[in-house]
Amino acid sequence: MTRELELFFDYTCPYAYLGSTQAEALAERAGAALVWRPMLLGGVFRANDTPQKLFATLSPAKAKHNGEDMMRWAAAFGVPLHMPPGHPMRSVEALRATLVAGCDPRVIHGFFRAYWVDGRPPSDEATMRDVLSAAGHDAGAVLARIGDDAVKDELRARTDQAISLGIFGAPTWRLDGGPILWGQDRMPFVVDGAPLDLMLTPAPRDAGEHRQRGSMAKHTLEVYWDFSSPFAYLGATQAEAVAQRTGAELVWRPMLLGGVFKAIGQAMVPLATWSAQKQQYYLEDIKRWAAYWGVPFAWPEKFPTNSLKAMRAYLALPADRQRGFRERTFRAYWAEGKDIADDAVLRELVGDDGAAVLEKTSDPAVKDALVKATEAAVAAGVFGAPTWVVDGKELYWGQDRLVLVERALSAG
Repeated sequence: MTRELELFFDYTCPYAYLGSTQAEALAERAGAALVWRPMLLGGVFRANDTPQKLFATLSPAKAKHNGEDMMRWAAAFGVPLHMPPGHPMRSVEALRATLVAGCDPRVIHGFFRAYWVDGRPPSDEATMRDVLSAAGHDAGAVLARIGDDAVKDELRARTDQAISLGIFGAPTWRLDGGPILWGQDRMPFVVDGAPLDLMLTPAPRDAGEHRQRGSMAKHTLEVYWDFSSPFAYLGATQAEAVAQRTGAELVWRPMLLGGVFKAIGQAMVPLATWSAQKQQYYLEDIKRWAAYWGVPFAWPEKFPTNSLKAMRAYLALPADRQRGFRERTFRAYWAEGKDIADDAVLRELVGDDGAAVLEKTSDPAVKDALVKATEAAVAAGVFGAPTWVVDGKELYWGQDRLVLVERALSAG
């Protein structure tokens, strides 16, 4: 039987546009027939109690990062992308026209280009006529049907189907009726065992000369982290390998994530603010990433945890002992289920002088060091963990952005 790769989308999502530019190639790599699944993203958001204008709910630092993130993915895929001034624009009529046109890929790509390249409202009659005609359809005949009850009902039914599958955003992929995979950045998981840079174009180089280790000033890679984040744990397991492959100087930047959240007005446990569908998805997604990286992972019984003393203990240790403590503590919490807020556990993780080191966590100098480190993170634009900063200026958030980090570090 032919394999089937479904792509659930709405024209209003820039990441859905990015995913759409790679969809045929991805389906070919998976040996699957591509099936386009239009849905009304606004209806999905309503079902999941998600704000209709997500960008408006973000902190300034996160909004800035997300805008840059979109452009990085566009550059990595080698496609144009421009944020329309009127975003988000109405898409319901364009989605209905897509259904009437039989989900013709030429129509779908045309609407995506109209929105994300040309900045045209997709449901504007002139836009729809141009897109449909360019794809070889009788625009008048298609538009005459988009108000039919049957067409409206079909779009509602497709949206309801997406919701029933646990879909909460776009693009969402599903191969052969398997688990849903959300985002243009999860495409490699569609193809088993594929490298994370499966779809990326080569990084640009300066005048054809690649920066070699020792031949020019090294790139620097700073990583802001806290033991309390599962994503920081996953990222920490890969940081040294990325630095070694790219010849970058790796700098570890401890911080108190709760302090960052408080400073920028973000919820102390962001995961708790998500819909049940998104929470469930991410619990599975973390396991996928752990398996991909080949590292142990088990969700701890006690979450969230108070990492204050553990972070102070890290700073209280001599520099030559910090790496071992960092690795042991991350593993203890995120793989072995130990309570790193417990003094007895921390003493064991520190070593023979555990009691003495924990006493130092009350020293004003150690406390102040963590406060200053956290303030420096906020000043750098950090809003979550892990956060990567390349050459002191380019900020990337999340262990799932390591492919972009490495691409930047590999550039000349």
